[in-house]
Amino acid sequence: MSIISKPLQCLRLAVLIVTASTLGWSQSESNTQNQTAHVDPVPVPDVKGGQPTPGADGNKIQPTVEQQLKAMQDRIAELEHEVQAQKAAALADTVGTAALKSATKELVAGTPIPADGAGVHSAATLPAAQDAPAGTPAPPEIKAQTTTKGEPFEGDWTWLNSNGHQTDSPMATKYFTPEFRADANYNIDYNHPKDDTLGGSTETFRSDEWQLEQISVGGDIRIDNVRGRILTMNGLFAVTTPRNDPSVQRGNWDLTGAYKYVSEAWGGYHWDVNHGLNLDAGIFVSYIGLFSYYNFDNWTYQPSFVSSNTPWFFNGLRVQWFPTKKLKIEPWFINGWQSYARANGKPGLGGQILYRPTPWLDLVWNNYGLGEDVPGAPGRSRVHADYSAQVKVYDQPKKLLDKIAFTVTGDAGCEYGGGPAGGSYDPKGNSPEMGTSSTYTGGVNCHNAKNGRPKQDFVGWMMYNRYWFKKDLFAVTLGGGQMNNPGRYLTLLPPINGATAVTGSPYFTENAGDRAQMHDGTITFDYMPSQFITFRLETGYRYSDVPYWTGRGGITPPGAAGPSNNGAPTQYACANGAPSGFGYGNLTAAENACIGAGNNNGSSGTAAIWWPDLRTNQTVSTLAVMVRF
Repeated sequence: MSIISKPLQCLRLAVLIVTASTLGWSQSESNTQNQTAHVDPVPVPDVKGGQPTPGADGNKIQPTVEQQLKAMQDRIAELEHEVQAQKAAALADTVGTAALKSATKELVAGTPIPADGAGVHSAATLPAAQDAPAGTPAPPEIKAQTTTKGEPFEGDWTWLNSNGHQTDSPMATKYFTPEFRADANYNIDYNHPKDDTLGGSTETFRSDEWQLEQISVGGDIRIDNVRGRILTMNGLFAVTTPRNDPSVQRGNWDLTGAYKYVSEAWGGYHWDVNHGLNLDAGIFVSYIGLFSYYNFDNWTYQPSFVSSNTPWFFNGLRVQWFPTKKLKIEPWFINGWQSYARANGKPGLGGQILYRPTPWLDLVWNNYGLGEDVPGAPGRSRVHADYSAQVKVYDQPKKLLDKIAFTVTGDAGCEYGGGPAGGSYDPKGNSPEMGTSSTYTGGVNCHNAKNGRPKQDFVGWMMYNRYWFKKDLFAVTLGGGQMNNPGRYLTLLPPINGATAVTGSPYFTENAGDRAQMHDGTITFDYMPSQFITFRLETGYRYSDVPYWTGRGGITPPGAAGPSNNGAPTQYACANGAPSGFGYGNLTAAENACIGAGNNNGSSGTAAIWWPDLRTNQTVSTLAVMVRF
């Protein structure tokens, strides 16, 4: 409260006191005939602040009670007007006319810069408030997920899967909006693998241990119309995400090392065209599969296969055009399908169309094509379509059950071309020794297996329902999905003996025609006492028609000090854990090598070989603590 406004409060109080006392005095005077004393009322200035108006005989005419009150109220209004004028003049002198114009322009028009770290479809964030010295009025609250009138996608979108429930960015400044993320989890796999290693996931990696999934620091920078974003990536994400990119084996320089500690890193420019036009180049999130890269932003911890097996990031260039407040069109020119490099001769092309016609409906269409994404298979191209709808069907903030929403996602894709048929493959996908290499590199067909070319396509879906309670303090999510993949080209490789997408594994081939049909379901409970934290408890079940998930025996060869990788993931391991020297279809040679070297522990034949324990089902419970501000 300012120094000037305090007397005004006192003056208002005086008016109330005068009103009560004067009215009381008038009433008692009219009812008392023996009144012996009389006190003249104090003259009250007229509306213009002059003296009481004289009568015809020159004597002062005493104003009535109503006139006194009216005059005092008018004078209070006059003083309040003067105070407001003084405040406006002081603010103009402090901040400056040019700065006020700039701040006003930013707050009204907004700058559509995607809050990619905050959510998949967040199209704009409010600019930071104009800095002002102490004593000036507080700046407007900065919103990260909600938007204001005049911006694209105005309204509150914190209910979306992939957007997160954070609404404020309290540390934001004029030029920089910082971001911090921490995600730690404790997983219990009820198969209880003895090496604590989980496979087939991009979110859960170790069992019966506390692990730091993600620790990230960065934020958004904006100076004039130049913009950029950097978000570091440490924790398990920093090594588990890059392992799924086989493109880095082509050519020189350590691309995995160059990029693995950043999840987003790009710079660009904004033009005031329609409702915004942005051009950015670098590493940006892809959001094919609806879910965000970051678990804090999502409704569940372990998403279904349509999300978990599709790209988290792209490396290249994007254009974001907002022709209307409800529509975004975003083309991509990228190296490939979640790849740091170009795997073969063609880059990838794609894009997103995002449409939000009402505050309760979100529609997104993602498409990808052209890219030749299988190393060693030039001419084999990929196309993929990913479409999602999110609908808020119920919103009653004052009730116990205050919100209900659901999402539906469908994916379809395939690979085609690649020259003549080559190599061999097992149509049932049950015998790893039948493949001549870890990955089939011959020609493939999109729809039918013919002319020696196997069918290589992908069809999947997922659906989730979420219920919020007690003003979004709690939430429950139910959902799951299915993946039909006759060629395993989108099936994640389990990290058997430390295998990656570059090395492959003789124990789980990724040949075209090696089938992988899977389905899953989860139930998730969230406790959100603050917009900056989520406590999550989740249990999920997943099934595969071929052995895929880690069993009790683990997926790591034995070692002198316990299960440990032997450094040769491309080879069969002997029963004692030592490399056999052979792999990729050379099972008999590997058996003989293990027996001849005495590494079979007295066994012969296939018993001389170590085999990972793979199961057809998995049930995992996850406790996670996730922070974002």
